[in-house]
Amino acid sequence: MTVTAVVFDLGGVITESPMTAFAAYEREAGLPDGLIRRLNSTDPDTNAWARYERNELDVAGFSAAFEAEAAARGHRLDAARVLAALQGDVRPAMVAAVRRLREAGLPLAILSNNVAPMERFGRLGELLGLFDAIVESSVEGARKPEPEIYRRALDRLSDAAGRRIEATDCAYLDDLGINLKPARALGFSTIKVVDPSVALAELSELVGFPLDGAAS
Repeated sequence: MTVTAVVFDLGGVITESPMTAFAAYEREAGLPDGLIRRLNSTDPDTNAWARYERNELDVAGFSAAFEAEAAARGHRLDAARVLAALQGDVRPAMVAAVRRLREAGLPLAILSNNVAPMERFGRLGELLGLFDAIVESSVEGARKPEPEIYRRALDRLSDAAGRRIEATDCAYLDDLGINLKPARALGFSTIKVVDPSVALAELSELVGFPLDGAAS
């Protein structure tokens, strides 16, 4: 076993990536392909999305700022439709892997950039209940890829586990390379999630037992 704890991103890892829904909205609205992604990556520390994920803007403030950023590029979009695209379907194979990790006794955390605290009831609440620590940008006032939020994830996970957990003890899964780079610099073993089955095979190697449907 190489790692003894695992930290997961939520969107694009445990749930489907919102990028698919963004692309569908862009097609429907006649917007350029990838516009929303480009808006999110321009001035990534200070743009409307970054400020919203740090809870520096409310919904109305984000909507006005995000639509203004699009208008500055010559496009008109509906921020409410963009926000609605954030609710991705749960990936059953990932949830099954989380359950197996939990049964094996590994401390588990979610580290998510989000725009509002996650609901602790219903289907999402059941999912969150599998984790020892939940670290959200909208609660912390910090967001990935800021190194501080990774350190807070380690602190929360350590508190929940009752022992000190270092970055070198952890695997971290995310679908965005920009979020993996600072985690790797801190000492996490990082896995970029493109194909979930490939990511689970990589994680299986790190924890020392199968998580991808293979027999024990």
